[in-house]
Amino acid sequence: MNKIDRQRKRFSRSMALLLSVLLMVPFIGACGQSQSSAPPPPIDDTRVGTVNNPPPANQPQAKKGLSTGQKVAILAGAAALYYLYNKHKNKQQQGPEGQYYLSKNGRVYYRDAQKRVHWVTPPPEGIQVPEAEARQYRDFQGYNGSATGRDLRDLAGAGPAPAIPAPAQ
Repeated sequence: MNKIDRQRKRFSRSMALLLSVLLMVPFIGACGQSQSSAPPPPIDDTRVGTVNNPPPANQPQAKKGLSTGQKVAILAGAAALYYLYNKHKNKQQQGPEGQYYLSKNGRVYYRDAQKRVHWVTPPPEGIQVPEAEARQYRDFQGYNGSATGRDLRDLAGAGPAPAIPAPAQ
């Protein structure tokens, strides 16, 4: 072997070693990183009947044996969301039974223990609420089947900012 062949061979080995090390750097670097402090992306549980969207546990059950004099109102759509938001906005827990937030885009959400966002969707059949309690929601879409009225985007800019920043949608 002549001198030039040895130099090429040495250069080729050096380059192969350098390239191998450079290709391994991202894998080695990923092993040492701690988990990101940013919360994971939101989960949209708006499709009813999916594994992630079981029937809501926070829906008030119809009272058995209501007298004929006691009236109820059905809240659906924006009225039901606003009712659920008001019912949960001051709770100290996390998850579906915990604190709810009103996002800047007019949707209601909660965060689970991993800080993931879950959008709240009212049940399609609506929520039965005593009429006296439901009166404050009469201007909203979905109050006793009304298709007209306010939605939560009207409130999103008017209310206080949520304690946890709202997710982008």
